[in-house]
Amino acid sequence: MDDAEQFDAFYADTSWRVLGQLWAMTGSRVEAEDAVAEAYARAWQRWREVRACDSPEAWVRRTASRIAVSSWRKAVNRLRAHHRATPAQDLAGLGPDHVALVHALRQIPADQRRAVVLHHLVGLSVAEIAAEVGSPPGTVKAWLLRGRRALAAWLTDPAEHDDTEPRRQPRGKESRDG
Repeated sequence: MDDAEQFDAFYADTSWRVLGQLWAMTGSRVEAEDAVAEAYARAWQRWREVRACDSPEAWVRRTASRIAVSSWRKAVNRLRAHHRATPAQDLAGLGPDHVALVHALRQIPADQRRAVVLHHLVGLSVAEIAAEVGSPPGTVKAWLLRGRRALAAWLTDPAEHDDTEPRRQPRGKESRDG
């Protein structure tokens, strides 16, 4: 068996397991996928050395976790540099209403959220949204209707309810107790 075949077999046997482990460590599948892909690329570059290790899988896992940590550090350093380089500004759009809207948008399904944002914040028509997302106009209209209803439930007076539940229940979901 040549090096390429050995590496391919190693990758097939271990990649899903290593990805699952890194996903659990990072909490992000995307970050884990990136780190694991880079770690396997490095393992291939050093395959003769890696295959001689006691546990090539441990080598890949360790390398992937180091890549993930390095990525986090770079992101934190970029953010710190950005804060140092950017003068303090009063951002007018980030008041309590903006925060409440963003929180409410995060509570609704992604398709509804995208339709509401594209229509009400970006200003696209239903036809333009349908073309952009590749769905029929009727589907976009349904997303908008459902999204508006769900947002209304989240954006009513916060004094009436706690923050863990929608402000009111959507139609047809009323409690039997009351």
